[in-house]
Amino acid sequence: MEGYKLFLAFLASALLLGVLSVAFVLVWVLNYREGLGWNGDLPEFNWHPLLIITGFVFIQGIAIIVYRLPWTWKCSKFLMKLIHAGLHTVALTLAIISLVAVFDFHNFKKIPNMYSLHSWIGLTAVILYALQLVLGYMVYLLPFAPTSLRTAVMPIHTYSGLLIFGAGIATALMGITEKLFFALTEKTVPYSQSPKEAIFVNVLGVLIVAYGAVILWIATRPHWKRPLEHVFVTHQRIGEGFGEDDCHSPDLEFNSDAAARKRNPKSDETGQRSTM
Repeated sequence: MEGYKLFLAFLASALLLGVLSVAFVLVWVLNYREGLGWNGDLPEFNWHPLLIITGFVFIQGIAIIVYRLPWTWKCSKFLMKLIHAGLHTVALTLAIISLVAVFDFHNFKKIPNMYSLHSWIGLTAVILYALQLVLGYMVYLLPFAPTSLRTAVMPIHTYSGLLIFGAGIATALMGITEKLFFALTEKTVPYSQSPKEAIFVNVLGVLIVAYGAVILWIATRPHWKRPLEHVFVTHQRIGEGFGEDDCHSPDLEFNSDAAARKRNPKSDETGQRSTM
């Protein structure tokens, strides 16, 4: 891999920033916001920021870059697809639970739902994320979609994934700011006077932005992409030739996966087949 040490530095930075973001939001709800619970009151609402930042920000970010981890390049592409889809499924599940918590809290407190920009963008992002995941399962995991469809959908799948990730970060930032405006009033210490909680949560926001920036940088560096040389190895093993133009096909790995499984059903289990 070109720039391997730099990649490791960015990866370590992403993991550190992501873990710190989750730790900060956990300290926030436990130390400043009455803890966690499931009783319709504020402790139930607190699951919302915790699960959103854990799932929709941290885990989703890791799912986006999982293909770029060089020590996974000897694994079968199908296994990596399962890991990629599994992480996204966990992230979506946590996001849905967080939505249940916030709607339940609003209904319990007689607070209107879906009136803020945060709620509009947040719910839209979760719905689009669910559609993206279902489309990914149907097109890339199930063996029914033709190669032409997979090739055509790939740029949309990649772009929409990054767009939804960015929307999730924007939603999280709007949400924590909105919460501070509601929680820090004249009855306590106003947000405008920068109490300790406000400073702490502002630092959380900076961590989230930094994490998103590092993930997007890793995900958009072409020289850190899973290399095409592994596709060459796959075709050599299954006895198939291909031309130079094939190397530029974003869906080449699907052909090699299907052919390899057909000619050697145990290749996925042994982990000896490598693809893009």
